[in-house]
Amino acid sequence: MSNQAVLQTKVAGHEPIRGKVRDIYDLGDKLLLVASDRISAFDVIMANGIPDKGALLTQISAFWFEWLGDAVKNHVITTKVAELPEPFCDMPEQFDRRSMLVKKTKVMPVECVVRGYLAGSGWKEYQQSQTVCGHKLPAGIQQCGKLPEPIFTPATKAELGEHDENIDFDRAAKILGTDAANYVREKSIDIYRRAAEYAAQRGIILADTKFEWGYDGDDIILIDEILTPDSSRFWPADKYQPGRDQESYDKQFVRNYLESINFNKQPPGVELPENVVNGTRQRYVEAYEKLSGRKF
Repeated sequence: MSNQAVLQTKVAGHEPIRGKVRDIYDLGDKLLLVASDRISAFDVIMANGIPDKGALLTQISAFWFEWLGDAVKNHVITTKVAELPEPFCDMPEQFDRRSMLVKKTKVMPVECVVRGYLAGSGWKEYQQSQTVCGHKLPAGIQQCGKLPEPIFTPATKAELGEHDENIDFDRAAKILGTDAANYVREKSIDIYRRAAEYAAQRGIILADTKFEWGYDGDDIILIDEILTPDSSRFWPADKYQPGRDQESYDKQFVRNYLESINFNKQPPGVELPENVVNGTRQRYVEAYEKLSGRKF
C-alpha cells in the first residue's frame, strides 16, 4: 500500500492532457494513459486523493482486457512499466501499476452503456415514463430491480464539467452509422453478459457499465477503461435488496459524505476526511481482489 496519493505526474519535456482523474501523454501513434489518485464527485475534483486508486483501477481494467482477449480486440499494448518508452520506464514511483500504453484510435463519440438493473438516471426516467432511452419496460420494476434482459442505453459524451445525455438507439445510429451502431450494441451487450456472469460467481452484481470504442484502421476495438468501479455499478450480492439504493464498490461512499455536509457541488473540491479516504480505498481493493482473485 502507498501512503501518499499520486495526484499528478510530471515528466520533463512531456506535458500531459489532464482530465478529471487521468494524465494522458500523447506519444504519436500511441497514448500513455496514467490513472492518478485524484477522485471526482459531482464532476468536481476533491482536494485530496485516494492512495492506490489509480493503480487499482488500472489493474482491474488490465484484468478484464486480458480475460476478454478472445472475445474482442482492444487497444492495450502493455501495462508493464519496464516496457514503457523512455523516460517513463525510468520512473516507476510515478507510473508503476497505474499506466497503460495503448494504440491511439479514432474515438467513437457515443458512450455504450448496458444496464441489467434499474438504477441512476435509468431509474429516474423509468419513474416518469416506464421507458429508458427508448426501451419500453414492464410496469412494477423496483428501484435497483433486475431487468428482464440487459438493455443498450447509449449516451452522448459531454464536455468537461457537463453531464452526458442519454439517447435512444436511433440517434446513436445517426451519429455512428447503422452498421457500427449495431456492432457496438451487440458487442457491448455480449461483454456485459459475460462479465456479469463471471462477477456473480465472485459474489458481485454488475448492475450496469459503460464501454468506449474506437477505430484502429477499419477495426472497431475496445478502448479506455473497462468494467471498473468508476465505469460500472458493482454491488455486493449478499447485501442486495431491490427497492432501495445499494451498497456499492464505487465512489458512492464519497458522494454520500459530500451530501451529508451539504457540499454545493461546485469547485473547489473539499478535503476528504481520513475515514472517507480509507473506506473508499478499501472498497476499490475489495473489488479488485474479488474480481481478479489476486491480492493487491
